[in-house]
Amino acid sequence: MLRLTTFAILACSTPVLAQEINVYSHRQPELIQPLVDAFTAETGIKVNVAFVDKGMAERLVAEGDRSPADLILTVDIARLMQVVEAGVTQPVQSDVLEANIPETLRDPGDQWFGLTSRARIVYASKERVAPGEITTYEDLASEKWKGRLCTRSGLSDYNIALLGAMIVHHDEAYATTWAAGLKANLAKKPDGGDRDQVKAIAAGECDIAIGNTYYIGQMLADPEQAPAAEMVNIVFPTFEGGGTHLNISGVAMTRSAPNRENALAFMEWLSGDTAQKIYAETNHEFPVKPGVERSALVASWGEFTADPIPLAEIAAQRAAALKIMETVNFDG
Repeated sequence: MLRLTTFAILACSTPVLAQEINVYSHRQPELIQPLVDAFTAETGIKVNVAFVDKGMAERLVAEGDRSPADLILTVDIARLMQVVEAGVTQPVQSDVLEANIPETLRDPGDQWFGLTSRARIVYASKERVAPGEITTYEDLASEKWKGRLCTRSGLSDYNIALLGAMIVHHDEAYATTWAAGLKANLAKKPDGGDRDQVKAIAAGECDIAIGNTYYIGQMLADPEQAPAAEMVNIVFPTFEGGGTHLNISGVAMTRSAPNRENALAFMEWLSGDTAQKIYAETNHEFPVKPGVERSALVASWGEFTADPIPLAEIAAQRAAALKIMETVNFDG
């Protein structure tokens, strides 16, 4: 089995091998391994993956044109935009990528491409929240949820993207009032990750929480966390006049890309049927390619209408969303 390897931060002086790709990844190695194995088995192209938890853009800037990285795999639109804005990516024109990935989930300038999507939804206590009681994101700021809401930090990329979408649907003034309303409804100070919010509901600390869909899938697969996950329902709110907020994991090609042709082949493969099915079955995410089915577990969560706002428009509101969270002192 191919093993994930960490390669040198700076490009070495040895010639680049013809049949390999170097990937910097924000995604956990265990989530990437099944894809790497399948691609290599099918094409014979070796994939070297370096897990980069923080400082992706800074690392690529420091390496410059000597960087060994061909591709960047990230979670969240904000991290994709960070590397693009740092000037360390290049546009990619591909009929395959355009055919497989909806326009709303890729960059208008062809700098980044969504590979999977996940909904930012509500975890709701099966015991204390009635079916149909939650309808919209706007309603989460209602006083009826006072002392009943849990969430991770308001400055997390996922919550900033959700707030950015609120700005796009309304305006900054409305989004500021909404964020203040969310803070007023908190049962406790924001902390931990999305799975911790599920555990807080199970412990009776709150009744609802904001989180990503796929974390429930991960928890249900873990015998220790499954009991907590089984105590919540997944609810798909919508924006007033819109749909359910989606975020993505995605890919971009680096500016240096020493193995460009192989890197493009991997990008296109990741958007195709085989990879999309692996994503669906192992990571509990939504395939981006139309026609690829969700896993049975994810399908059991029900249907929803995805928000039609392009992610590029939401990403453009990141600075404004950060300012709002600081203005309302959400984590304070």
